[in-house]
Amino acid sequence: MSSQPSLRQHQPCPDKPCVLLHVLFEHAAGYALFALKEVEEVALLLPQVEQSVLNIGKFHSLVRLAAFAPFKSAQSALDNINAVSEGVLHEDLRLLLETHMPAKKKKAALLGVGDAKIGAAIQEELGYTCQTGGVVAEIMRGIRLHFHTLVKGLTAQSASKAQLGLGHSYSRAKVKFNVNRVDNMIIQSISLLDQLDKDINTFAMRIREWYGYHFPELIKIVSDNYIYCRLAKLIGNRKELNEESLPGLEEIVMDSAKAQAILDASRSSMGMDISPIDLINIESFSGRVISLSEYRKGLQEYLRSKMGQVAPSLSALIGEVVGARLISHAGSLTNLAKYPASTVQILGAEKALFRALKTRGNTPKYGLIFHSTFIGRAAARNKGRISRYLANKCTIASRIDCFSEVPTSIFGDKLREQVEERLAFYETGEPPRKNLEVMKEAVAEVSRGRGGWEAAAWLGVGCDVKSQPDLLVEELKTELKKKRKREVTSELEENGLEAEALPRKKHKAAIDEPVTSDKKKKKKAARDED
Repeated sequence: MSSQPSLRQHQPCPDKPCVLLHVLFEHAAGYALFALKEVEEVALLLPQVEQSVLNIGKFHSLVRLAAFAPFKSAQSALDNINAVSEGVLHEDLRLLLETHMPAKKKKAALLGVGDAKIGAAIQEELGYTCQTGGVVAEIMRGIRLHFHTLVKGLTAQSASKAQLGLGHSYSRAKVKFNVNRVDNMIIQSISLLDQLDKDINTFAMRIREWYGYHFPELIKIVSDNYIYCRLAKLIGNRKELNEESLPGLEEIVMDSAKAQAILDASRSSMGMDISPIDLINIESFSGRVISLSEYRKGLQEYLRSKMGQVAPSLSALIGEVVGARLISHAGSLTNLAKYPASTVQILGAEKALFRALKTRGNTPKYGLIFHSTFIGRAAARNKGRISRYLANKCTIASRIDCFSEVPTSIFGDKLREQVEERLAFYETGEPPRKNLEVMKEAVAEVSRGRGGWEAAAWLGVGCDVKSQPDLLVEELKTELKKKRKREVTSELEENGLEAEALPRKKHKAAIDEPVTSDKKKKKKAARDED
C-alpha cells in the first residue's frame, strides 16, 4: 500500500547540508520562485526573520526572485488554481520547476511550499525535497506582502485586480452559480410574505377598531380587510356619504346591493362623531395598509415566477406557497431533495413529533403539507394515507427540480395527476395508473416538446436522438443499458482484465440404469443372506 511522501519540517538534509532553499509562491498573476539563504542560517535567525518581514529593505537581503511564470490567460489561471487546490502538479508548474530548480543536486536543494498537497505531488513526481510550515510560512508572509515590489512590472493595483478576477472565477466554478436558480430568494420571499400577512392582519384589525367608533355597522357588512381599508379611506366622515358616492362604493365592493347597504347604514349609524384630525390619521393609516396589501400581491406574483424557475415540478404538484415553505424549512432545495419522504411528511411538525416521542403518544401524520388541497379534500380516515403518498411525490419532484439541468413542470403535472387518482381511489375504489406508465408519458411529453435528445438527457443516455423526437422510453432504456455495458467493458479493458462469463449451474450427471440395477441386486442379496 503506497503512501504519500512526508514533507520536511525544518530538518536539514541527513547526509550533507542543504545548499539553497527555494520558495514556491502561487499568485493570481502566475507562479514565482524565490531563492533564499541557506536553511540553517535562516532557521537560526527565525526571530529576526519575523521582525524583518515588514521591512522591505531587510526582506530583500533574505529573498530574491529567481523566476516568474505569468499565466497566459484567465482560463489558464483558473486551471492552475484548480490543480493546486486538488494537489495536482500542473504542466506550467512542472515546466517552471524543471527549468529553474537545480537538476543535478535534487537531494541537496530544498523547496518551500505553502500547501502540503502540492508539496507531496512535487516531491513524488520531480524528486525535490519539500518543506512547509515554520520559517517557510514566515517567508511566504513577507512575499505575499511585498510581491508587487519583488516582481518587476507588477503593480499593487494590477495584482489586486488579478486576485479579484481569479477569486470570482474560482468561486463561480466551485458552486456552479446560476442566477436564475437561486433558492435563497424563495426563502426570503416566503418569510417576508408570512411577516406581511401578520402585519397586514394586525394593522387591519387596528383600523377596524379605530374606525368602528365612528361607523360600527361597516364591520358587519364588509369582512375583507383590504376592502374595509379602502372603504374607510373613501368614506371618511359617514355623514358626507350620499348617492353620488355609490359608483365609488360599487367599484370597491363589486356589488351594488352591498354598496346600497353601506349607504343605508351610514344614514342610521349609531357611531360617534369624529374630529377632522382623527379622520386624517385614520385615512393615512388606511393608505399604508392598502399599499402593504398591494405590495403583498406583487410579492406573491414574484414568488410564483421564482418557484416556476427554481422548482417548477414541486410548485405544480403542491403549489407555490407550500413548496416555498418546504424549501425554506429545509434550508435549500438541495437539502429538501436529500430528505426522505418520511421526513418531508412531518416537516414543520417537529415539536409535535418530539412531544409524541417523549410521551409515547401518536406521532403527527403531516406537517407543512397539511396546507395543500389534497389533505383537506381527503376523508378523515384517509388523511394519513394521502399525506404519505403526497410526501413521496414531493420528494420525487424536489429531486427532479434539484438535479435536472433543464427545469420543467411536466413531471410535476404528472405527479399531481397521480395524487388525484390516488385520492379518487380512496373514495371510489377505482385503481390508479402505475408509476411507470405515468413516467413514460412524462418522458414522452418532454421528448415531443423539446426534442428526443433532452428526453435522453433525463435518463442519462448519451445517444443522439435529435432526429427522432418521438423515440419511445423503452428504446431509451435499451440504449442506456447498452451504454452502461460498454462503460463496464471499457473499464475492464483499461484495468487489463477480461469480462468473465458467469458460472453456469452444474447439473448432476445422470447415473446409468445398469449401475443402479446392480446396486439394488447386491443390496437384495445381502438382505437374503441375513
